[in-house]
Formats: sequence, C-alpha cells, structure tokens
Amino acid sequence: MTKEAQILPRIAVRSIGGGLLLMALFTMMWAGIAQGGLQRHDHHVVLILFSAFSITFVMYGIVVLIAAQRFPKFTSDSDAAEGKMMATRFGIIFGIEGTAIPVVSVILLVTGYQQYTLPAIALIVGLHFYPMAKVFNRKIDYYLATWTCLVAIGGIIITAGHQYTQAFALTIMGIGVALATSAYGFYMLVNAFNLIKNNNR
Repeated sequence: MTKEAQILPRIAVRSIGGGLLLMALFTMMWAGIAQGGLQRHDHHVVLILFSAFSITFVMYGIVVLIAAQRFPKFTSDSDAAEGKMMATRFGIIFGIEGTAIPVVSVILLVTGYQQYTLPAIALIVGLHFYPMAKVFNRKIDYYLATWTCLVAIGGIIITAGHQYTQAFALTIMGIGVALATSAYGFYMLVNAFNLIKNNNR
C-alpha cells in the first residue's frame, strides 16, 4: 500500500492511530523498567520525559482514530486485498512474538538464567521489527530493529560480565528500547499529520 498523495483506506489510517496507542504503552513500559533501574537517582526525569511522549501519542492516536471515519473503507479492490494480506502477516508476526516472549521467559526461569529475561525480551522485540519492515514496506523498521537488537545484546553482555549491577543493565535497556518506541511513535505522528492535512484539502 503506497503512501502517495492518494486517499488511503480507513483501515490504514486506523492502523496509524492504533500504532500510536501501542507505542505509548510500550514506551511507558520500558521507561518504567529504566526508572526501576535508576531507583529515582534521576529524580524521575526519564519517567517524566517518556510520559510526555506517551501522552502525546495517546492524544494524537485518539485524534487519528476519530479522523479515520472521514476516510473510505477501501479505495479499491486491490487495496482491500492488500490490506487483508498485511493484517494477516502482521497477526502472524505478532503471534510469534507473543508466543516467543513467555516461552523464552519460562525457559530462562527454569534453567536458572532469569537475569537474562529482559534482555531476551528486548531482543525478541528488536527481531520482530525486521519482518514488519517487509510487511509494511518501511525502512524505519530496519533501523529500529537494529538499534533495539544492539541494545538487547548490550544488556546481555552487561549482565553476563558481572562488572555492573543489574540495575545498570535495566537502565540501559529500558532507556534504549523506550527511545526506539518513541522514535516509532513520532514517525507515526508525522504520518498522521500528513494524512489529516491532505484529507482536509
């Protein structure tokens, strides 16, 4: 589904609004992990900053979902078919990610390596961006995937090295992944602005 000046189908616009809400949730989750590692030594600066991002994503996510009602359900039969295919692929990828996280977490817990749970989750999150880039034809997913995987690998190395505290590893991973989800959120925000602006012409 190309992002040209043409009117996009309603489902594509809704996906942006829904994406903003998801990025708000994930940003707060990882910011909370970072804040836990910082143990208030930053006077909640990290939590306040990412909370501001998340509130912005929620506000505009709702605006986009409301604005989506002004868009047609489908612009053509080909768009309908492509939209359905994209939704199916997204569901498969999301399902694999959702299954992999608890399975890996349980394996690490049972084998006594539970300290690697969060780095492993971050790695799974990073890896899931790669097929997403293909599904939605977005280059930013490749950058975010690589960044998040590097953050996760860094967390694994820090945890394995025993040179730093677990709190430090949590801080690095929390901030690193929260930056990725925030970047994704702002990317969607720009797309949302452009869609609504073009639709109001």
